[in-house]
Amino acid sequence: MPPLTRWHIKSALVYFVAALLAGLGLALRSVMELPSIVGALAPVYFHLLMVGWVTQLIFGVAYWMFPRFSAEEPRGNEPLGWATCWLLNIGLVLRVIGEPLMTLQPNVIFGWVVVFSAALQWLAGLGFVVNMWGRVKEK
Repeated sequence: MPPLTRWHIKSALVYFVAALLAGLGLALRSVMELPSIVGALAPVYFHLLMVGWVTQLIFGVAYWMFPRFSAEEPRGNEPLGWATCWLLNIGLVLRVIGEPLMTLQPNVIFGWVVVFSAALQWLAGLGFVVNMWGRVKEK
């Protein structure tokens, strides 16, 4: 298994556990009084689950299992693959920090953190598509 795949999959597993913890906090709000930050975790729960767990796992498995690009670059452009991994993860961490802050104390700075995080995630998605496009072939 390539190192980049291992990073994606292990990161996905960490985000999965974090998403389940956020979901537990959200569920506990219905039966007990918790700090207001817990209520601000709804978008964080969604992003941890869909971007951190599902998307990250897909990126890792696709990088590993898709057909070879070429003999010289069997998995496509490896530096682009690593950039995709870093962009996705930095964007997600900023989103996990920025979303609750924006919910609890809306201001322009926190708003820009969320925008910047979304832009990083979009760039990661674009990088993934560019890197995988040539690997999607008939045979």
